Amino acid sequence: MMPYRRGMVRHYGGELSLFHRVLDVVTILAALWLCATLYGVPLGRYYQVAAGGAVAVFMLLAEWQALYESWRAGSIRDEAWKILSVWVLTCVSLVILWFLSKSSVYFSRVTVVGWMVSTPLLLTLERVLLRYTLRHFRKAGMNTRTAAVVGSGGAALEVIDTINASPWMGLRVEGIYDNADAARAKGMEHLDAEALLQRVREQAVDCIYICYPMMHEEKIRSLVEQLADSAVSVYVVPDVFVSDLLRSRWTSLGGVPLVSVFDSRMYGTNVFLKRLEDVVLGSLILLLISPVMLVIAAAVKATSAGPILFKQRRYGMNGEVIEVWKFRSMSVLEDGAVVTQARRNDPRVTRLGAFLRKTSLDELPQFVNVLQGQMSIVGPRPHAVAHNEEYRTLIHGYMLRHMVKPGITGWAQVNGWRGETDTTEKMAMRVKYDLDYINNWTIWFDLKIIVLTLFRGMRGKNAY
Repeated sequence: MMPYRRGMVRHYGGELSLFHRVLDVVTILAALWLCATLYGVPLGRYYQVAAGGAVAVFMLLAEWQALYESWRAGSIRDEAWKILSVWVLTCVSLVILWFLSKSSVYFSRVTVVGWMVSTPLLLTLERVLLRYTLRHFRKAGMNTRTAAVVGSGGAALEVIDTINASPWMGLRVEGIYDNADAARAKGMEHLDAEALLQRVREQAVDCIYICYPMMHEEKIRSLVEQLADSAVSVYVVPDVFVSDLLRSRWTSLGGVPLVSVFDSRMYGTNVFLKRLEDVVLGSLILLLISPVMLVIAAAVKATSAGPILFKQRRYGMNGEVIEVWKFRSMSVLEDGAVVTQARRNDPRVTRLGAFLRKTSLDELPQFVNVLQGQMSIVGPRPHAVAHNEEYRTLIHGYMLRHMVKPGITGWAQVNGWRGETDTTEKMAMRVKYDLDYINNWTIWFDLKIIVLTLFRGMRGKNAY
């Protein structure tokens, strides 16, 4: 007989998934009704057809984007971004249909715009409330899943620590198998892999994390084959090398599948799209910020001796040396074989310069670099030549950052890896995000980073 577990909500996973879809449909329709009611527009036949079309397209795209898979361990930010992207594609589809059918004249622009803007906000709010409700159940033990960790290596301890530190995920470590060191460190009984198979047969385990290093391929294969005759969820936790491969891009050579380990998406049409994005957005942004730049230029000149602008040699695309422009924020102009990064209370930084550096306003002249084609709006931040020569020998894959043009803002910066890198580990994290950006580049990714930069700025507690 199946043992009792406090997972009452979990047993109704199918019903909850259906409820989630119905809730999204209701939210989309309610948003249209609310906008029409507030503006005093009757919901006639054309609005009803538009609502039905929006629901159908959204549901189709949502399934394609796996929006209704379990987000138990995912972030609300990723889910919100996926909701927004699906809804934007839905809206684009509606606009195209209205254009082709010449039916746009039958809609109130205020109502439609209000609907298109409010819907993703309401859908995200719905997801947030649903997440917090489920997290409350999980913390109370009403929606839990038991997890088993099997295998040696540091990955096992990392998985265990992550589960223990995140009770809202509703996971509980049931046992540690074939890893005496991890079991001893966590004060749990050490059990062998055969004991795990017995627990699986007893239906006492919901999911299994296999943490053997990839050199133990035969052991992994054997365990996976034995677990195939069960209903548990099985996850193989990759080691460092395989993690690098999984973050890489799949491609092909005449039908032969390949893993692109060191490569960039910047080729062919993508080069044109990236340059078009830089020219159009860069010109618009430079036009908008020109009054701000004039004020900053006057303030720099009035508050300290020296030039208004400072140029420093940096590595650009393919490792070519470029001159990057900034508003001068220091009393010195360092660009030699040794360049010391700014530190807290650095005497070289002027009073105005400290404010400019903290807010990234000193980077504004780099939009000129963008229009010149030396930089992009989004990309890995360029480092001084001296810093490149230092870190290229210390950090694996460091020079791969230069497979694309450097940027004014980047994926690393909006995630908090900005400013002083006084340890190799900090620079390694910046490089990790830079390579993630290069491997996964799309126009949508660029726009996401630009939006995040506008709302949260280029983050970093170490920016001095």
